[in-house]
Amino acid sequence: MIPIAGQRQDERELPSVGLAVGRGTGPELADAFERVLEALTTGVRIVRSPRLYHSYVSLRAEGDVARIRRLTAEDAAHYEEFCRGLAARGTPAVFRTAVNAQSLYLVRQRLRAVKVDHLAAGGKSLLLVRDQAQGFYTGKNRHTDGQVVRTLAFSRDITEAVIVHALERARLAWPDGGPDRIVMAYKFHLLDGAFDAWAAAIAARHGVRIDVFQPDTVNRNLLAHDLPDRTLLIAGNEWADIMHVVLLDRFGSERQENRCTENVYLAPEAAGLVEYQTVHGSADDLAGRDLVNPVATIRAAALVAERHVGHDGAVQRTETALRALAAEGVRTPDLGGRHSTSGVVKALLDALAPAAGERGMRDGALAGGS
Repeated sequence: MIPIAGQRQDERELPSVGLAVGRGTGPELADAFERVLEALTTGVRIVRSPRLYHSYVSLRAEGDVARIRRLTAEDAAHYEEFCRGLAARGTPAVFRTAVNAQSLYLVRQRLRAVKVDHLAAGGKSLLLVRDQAQGFYTGKNRHTDGQVVRTLAFSRDITEAVIVHALERARLAWPDGGPDRIVMAYKFHLLDGAFDAWAAAIAARHGVRIDVFQPDTVNRNLLAHDLPDRTLLIAGNEWADIMHVVLLDRFGSERQENRCTENVYLAPEAAGLVEYQTVHGSADDLAGRDLVNPVATIRAAALVAERHVGHDGAVQRTETALRALAAEGVRTPDLGGRHSTSGVVKALLDALAPAAGERGMRDGALAGGS
């Protein structure tokens, strides 16, 4: 287990949140996360991983393939242990900036991760549960001269764990009856009939109907008549990674630069730990320039504050402040603005400050203060 250096007794009594930082714009966004979380809460201990994880760009700068493979494995092993340690200590959430995908998916495979994103706009909603624990994105590489052979696997047990979690989340999203339709988007035609047979048996055991479609069929239905309201869409990475931004446009009316998502670990040794991340990547070309869009990170801090640190209303307060900033034209250049990362964060903190002051006065009055 990775130790927490310099931890005091009073710190251990505070609610804790993990923080893992990758290269590129990771350090700038980590600073934004810490500042916003502090503004939204009355006390939280941030447990930061001691390792600065590689982005793909920083790995490529390291040189040859052998060194990249070694550093990839080291980053994955370290982050996996960090997550296990957080879960063992009862830390409920971790915010992670973007890191190299190959390292990340090694961890997701070992800890059985799913990504959950509830998209809603225009009176329709979609719950996307993305299977990150199996398939092409996971697996191992074997290198020969001029060739990379990637070995991957699909598992009946992992498939059932993903479906069960998806059903649980759908009942939370729609507590008045659950999903109206359940669709799975996987390239199952390549798996000798095994995958769709598993899905049918799992559906029968849980008393639900699941339609298993090829990704191109889901795309055709999406273009022809959209997916019905209250659709639970369970998808393999091979399709969902590419289509996430399209689904955001169709159902979320949101740009990926502004959005965060959550990843849930299903492996018993990490159960209960939820990881938040931005949808956008590491943006290494912006590193150190104070120009990366912090909105997704700000929203992640608000979700962590409300869901895991017990500060009800943090999301609504943050969204109100973000709308006020947008109305004033406070935005980074990627959204057509002229403000820096730190400038947007400072403006947000200023917008939150009156509410924070009012909350403090109310708390003081309840405690008998003047």
